Amino acid sequence: MSNVVIKVENLSKSYLINHQGQESYTALRDVLANGAKNFVKKMASPFAANTPRLKDTQEEFYALKDVSFEIKQGDRVGIIGRNGAGKSTLLKVLSRITEPTKGRVTIDGRVASLLEVGTGFHPELTGRENIFLNGAILGMSRVEIKRKFDEIVAFAEVEKFLDTPVKRYSSGMYVRLAFAVAAHLESEILVIDEVLAVGDAQFQKKCLGKMEAISAEGRTVLFVSHNMATISSLCEKSILLDTGELTQMGQASNVILAYYSQGSASPGAFDYSASSKIVGDEYVKLLAGSIVNANDCSWIFHIRT
Repeated sequence: MSNVVIKVENLSKSYLINHQGQESYTALRDVLANGAKNFVKKMASPFAANTPRLKDTQEEFYALKDVSFEIKQGDRVGIIGRNGAGKSTLLKVLSRITEPTKGRVTIDGRVASLLEVGTGFHPELTGRENIFLNGAILGMSRVEIKRKFDEIVAFAEVEKFLDTPVKRYSSGMYVRLAFAVAAHLESEILVIDEVLAVGDAQFQKKCLGKMEAISAEGRTVLFVSHNMATISSLCEKSILLDTGELTQMGQASNVILAYYSQGSASPGAFDYSASSKIVGDEYVKLLAGSIVNANDCSWIFHIRT
């Protein structure tokens, strides 16, 4: 379809993890004792073959596994999942920072990314210079950047420090300027990782309003966050990742419920059975509880009497 701006087909991204084949940590006395034993053995049998050393081994780790989805123009899509689910890796692939191991990604339009504090900024350059640098990286002309310059500065609220090298900015100032640049320069797709948490509540609200306005203009927003209230208020659709696999995509509220139902990910799930923490008294102890039905929010409690 012509209004599909991001199409991901069977996307996988793997990394090689090295595991050194050696014994666990030993004390100095153990090293000396083993050295003495080997010396004696060598003297007793000088022609005996040496014990082969353990070799390093490699493990292929899949950060993303066979992920497929489509995003249309103007969609606001939240990407959620537990730590290590593959959210940031997916954004890096979509932003062309890293290449996929397998599969295909088709993107129609320019992508502006804000993946971590200071992404795309040169620390020695001033805020003013970094605005023009980021615009040039996005393929915009100097005329286009100048047209948006005053809006960017006003949104970021860093007028006093505009000619100061950004290495002297606080993390909050960094994020304000970086978001302002990414949001105001005319890219068709805006990709935001959870860096807005660095800013204060007022600026976060300001950013959410800007992302809604961007979507209304027909631009696409991808937003990663662990704040489900933010995802629910901003995003119409959501993608749930779990250990690199796409487990659900659809209406944001439904996907959020699916995320909450993932055992310990649920804010209404707890387990004290293997904990030293005692909830109760000598008559009754609460061991565990969880939400088992998302429709009527029924609960199951395990209580020992």
